[in-house]
Formats: sequence, structure tokens, C-alpha cells
Amino acid sequence: MSPQRTIRRVGIALGGGAVLVIGVILIPYPGPGWLIVFAGLAILATEFAWAGRLLRYARARYDQWTAWLGRQPLPLRLLVLAATGLVILATLWLLGVFSLVAGWFGIHNPLLDPPFSRLWG
Repeated sequence: MSPQRTIRRVGIALGGGAVLVIGVILIPYPGPGWLIVFAGLAILATEFAWAGRLLRYARARYDQWTAWLGRQPLPLRLLVLAATGLVILATLWLLGVFSLVAGWFGIHNPLLDPPFSRLWG
């Protein structure tokens, strides 16, 4: 394998891997999490056969999940929506967003502070 080919493969592995990791982190949030995952796998699939197989598998499972969820009764779909909302609220709390916004209005409530803020004083 030529050095240029090796450099290309390493670049694709690093770039595609970074996109894939970002996508996985974003999956529980509203927005393009799965799209970013699929994009990362597509980038990796340009050089790695395993990534192409994983991309086909993941897309098929994603399509199955969305089809299954669409067939479920409204209360279950609302439960999935509520679980997604809880993940978002927990993330905002852990990042200190609630405490920050409350501070803008002169409100300080220790319950709004993220749990790790107590470690740093």
C-alpha cells in the first residue's frame, strides 16, 4: 500500500470516526443525530467494507424502529416523546443551563445548579 493511500485511509478513519461519534452523542436529542451517524458510516464506508455493512444494518434497524413506533398507540408514542424530553432536560441541567438562565434574572436556587458544580465550590 502506498503512503498516499495509507494517509487517505487514516484521514477517512479519523474524519468518519469523529462524525460518527458526534452523531452517536446526538442520537437522544431532537435533530439530525441519526443522519450524522449515517453520514459518519458513509464516510467510513468509502474505505472500509465493515462500515458499509454496518451502515446497511443500522439503516434497516432505524427504518424498522420508526415503522414500529408509527404503528403504536398514541400513549406509547407520547411516552417515547416524554423520555426524549427528559434526556434533553437532564442534559441542560448537567450543563448548567438552568442555573445560567436563572442567574440572568437574579434567581439563585441550588436545585438548578448542576451536581458537579458543588465539587468545584
